[in-house]
Amino acid sequence: MLRLTAADEADLAVISAQIQDALLKREDLNFDQKRRRFALVTNRFAWDALPKSERRRAGLHFDDVESVQSAGLPASGRDAVLSLLAVTFAPVAKKDPAGIITLMFSGGMAIKLKVACINATLTDLGGAWATQHIPAHGE
Repeated sequence: MLRLTAADEADLAVISAQIQDALLKREDLNFDQKRRRFALVTNRFAWDALPKSERRRAGLHFDDVESVQSAGLPASGRDAVLSLLAVTFAPVAKKDPAGIITLMFSGGMAIKLKVACINATLTDLGGAWATQHIPAHGE
Protein backbone atom coordinates (compact mmCIF):
# COMPACT_ATOMS: atom_id res chain seq x y z
CA MET A 1 0.00 0.00 0.00
CA LEU A 2 1.23 3.42 -0.96
CA ARG A 3 1.23 6.64 1.07
CA LEU A 4 3.09 9.63 -0.34
CA THR A 5 3.19 13.28 0.68
CA ALA A 6 4.39 16.22 -1.36
CA ALA A 7 5.79 19.52 -0.10
CA ASP A 8 7.72 20.56 -3.22
CA GLU A 9 7.79 20.06 -7.01
CA ALA A 10 10.02 16.99 -6.84
CA ASP A 11 7.66 15.28 -4.39
CA LEU A 12 4.67 16.22 -6.55
CA ALA A 13 6.37 14.65 -9.59
CA VAL A 14 6.55 11.34 -7.71
CA ILE A 15 2.84 11.54 -6.88
CA SER A 16 2.10 12.43 -10.51
CA ALA A 17 3.95 9.32 -11.71
CA GLN A 18 2.01 7.08 -9.32
CA ILE A 19 -1.41 8.61 -10.10
CA GLN A 20 -0.88 8.61 -13.89
CA ASP A 21 -3.75 6.87 -15.70
CA ALA A 22 -6.01 6.89 -12.64
CA LEU A 23 -9.70 6.61 -13.47
CA LEU A 24 -12.44 8.56 -11.70
CA LYS A 25 -15.85 10.12 -12.16
CA ARG A 26 -16.80 13.76 -11.73
CA GLU A 27 -18.64 12.87 -8.51
CA ASP A 28 -15.28 11.67 -7.11
CA LEU A 29 -14.03 15.30 -7.06
CA ASN A 30 -14.68 17.58 -4.09
CA PHE A 31 -13.59 21.06 -3.01
CA ASP A 32 -14.18 21.89 0.65
CA GLN A 33 -13.71 25.65 0.58
CA LYS A 34 -13.97 26.01 4.36
CA ARG A 35 -11.16 23.50 4.95
CA ARG A 36 -9.29 24.70 1.84
CA ARG A 37 -9.01 21.10 0.65
CA PHE A 38 -9.49 19.66 -2.82
CA ALA A 39 -9.85 15.88 -2.83
CA LEU A 40 -10.48 13.10 -5.28
CA VAL A 41 -10.86 9.35 -5.10
CA THR A 42 -9.57 7.24 -7.98
CA ASN A 43 -8.92 3.77 -9.25
CA ARG A 44 -5.21 4.21 -9.83
CA PHE A 45 -3.11 1.91 -11.99
CA ALA A 46 -0.49 0.54 -9.59
CA TRP A 47 2.69 1.41 -11.47
CA ASP A 48 4.61 0.47 -8.33
CA ALA A 49 3.34 -3.14 -8.59
CA LEU A 50 4.66 -3.93 -12.09
CA PRO A 51 5.05 -6.53 -13.55
CA LYS A 52 1.66 -7.26 -11.96
CA SER A 53 -1.19 -5.47 -13.70
CA GLU A 54 -3.50 -4.14 -11.00
CA ARG A 55 -5.49 -1.15 -9.80
CA ARG A 56 -6.02 0.18 -6.30
CA ARG A 57 -8.60 2.56 -4.83
CA ALA A 58 -6.66 5.67 -3.81
CA GLY A 59 -7.36 9.10 -2.38
CA LEU A 60 -5.46 12.23 -3.34
CA HIS A 61 -5.95 15.52 -1.54
CA PHE A 62 -4.43 18.97 -1.69
CA ASP A 63 -4.51 21.35 1.27
CA ASP A 64 -4.02 25.14 1.35
CA VAL A 65 -6.18 25.49 -1.79
CA GLU A 66 -7.40 29.04 -2.36
CA SER A 67 -9.53 28.46 -5.47
CA VAL A 68 -10.42 25.87 -8.11
CA GLN A 69 -11.05 26.30 -11.83
CA SER A 70 -11.90 23.65 -14.38
CA ALA A 71 -11.69 23.60 -18.16
CA GLY A 72 -13.39 21.12 -20.44
CA LEU A 73 -14.93 18.95 -17.72
CA PRO A 74 -18.43 17.78 -18.62
CA ALA A 75 -21.09 19.80 -16.79
CA SER A 76 -23.31 16.75 -16.70
CA GLY A 77 -22.74 13.07 -17.22
CA ARG A 78 -21.78 12.09 -13.69
CA ASP A 79 -20.98 8.61 -15.01
CA ALA A 80 -18.41 9.83 -17.53
CA VAL A 81 -15.01 8.32 -16.73
CA LEU A 82 -12.08 10.73 -16.49
CA SER A 83 -8.48 9.59 -16.96
CA LEU A 84 -5.92 11.58 -14.97
CA LEU A 85 -2.68 11.95 -16.92
CA ALA A 86 -0.47 14.21 -14.80
CA VAL A 87 -0.22 16.60 -11.87
CA THR A 88 2.04 19.63 -12.32
CA PHE A 89 2.99 22.79 -10.44
CA ALA A 90 3.77 26.29 -11.70
CA PRO A 91 4.97 28.83 -9.11
CA VAL A 92 3.53 32.34 -9.23
CA ALA A 93 7.03 33.79 -8.67
CA LYS A 94 10.53 32.50 -7.98
CA LYS A 95 11.18 31.60 -4.35
CA ASP A 96 7.40 31.87 -3.66
CA PRO A 97 5.69 28.67 -2.43
CA ALA A 98 2.35 29.75 -3.93
CA GLY A 99 1.35 28.63 -7.40
CA ILE A 100 -0.99 26.66 -9.59
CA ILE A 101 -1.33 22.88 -9.41
CA THR A 102 -2.82 21.51 -12.62
CA LEU A 103 -4.51 18.13 -12.86
CA MET A 104 -4.45 17.20 -16.55
CA PHE A 105 -6.96 14.69 -17.90
CA SER A 106 -7.27 12.97 -21.26
CA GLY A 107 -9.31 14.86 -23.83
CA GLY A 108 -7.74 18.20 -22.89
CA MET A 109 -9.68 18.56 -19.64
CA ALA A 110 -7.94 20.22 -16.67
CA ILE A 111 -8.49 21.36 -13.10
CA LYS A 112 -6.34 24.21 -11.79
CA LEU A 113 -5.84 24.67 -8.06
CA LYS A 114 -4.50 28.00 -6.83
CA VAL A 115 -2.49 27.02 -3.75
CA ALA A 116 -0.58 28.84 -1.02
CA CYS A 117 2.00 26.03 -1.18
CA ILE A 118 2.36 22.42 -2.28
CA ASN A 119 0.70 20.26 0.35
CA ALA A 120 -0.55 16.98 -1.13
CA THR A 121 -1.09 13.41 0.02
CA LEU A 122 -1.75 10.25 -2.01
CA THR A 123 -2.97 7.25 -0.04
CA ASP A 124 -4.07 3.79 -1.16
CA LEU A 125 -7.40 3.00 0.47
CA GLY A 126 -7.54 -0.76 0.19
CA GLY A 127 -6.43 -3.88 -1.57
CA ALA A 128 -5.62 -4.32 -5.24
CA TRP A 129 -7.52 -6.07 -8.01
CA ALA A 130 -6.18 -7.45 -11.26
CA THR A 131 -6.78 -5.63 -14.53
CA GLN A 132 -6.21 -6.81 -18.07
CA HIS A 133 -5.64 -3.29 -19.38
CA ILE A 134 -2.17 -1.81 -18.99
CA PRO A 135 -2.22 1.89 -19.92
CA ALA A 136 -0.09 2.67 -22.97
CA HIS A 137 1.09 6.03 -24.23
CA GLY A 138 1.97 6.77 -27.85
CA GLU A 139 5.63 7.36 -28.47
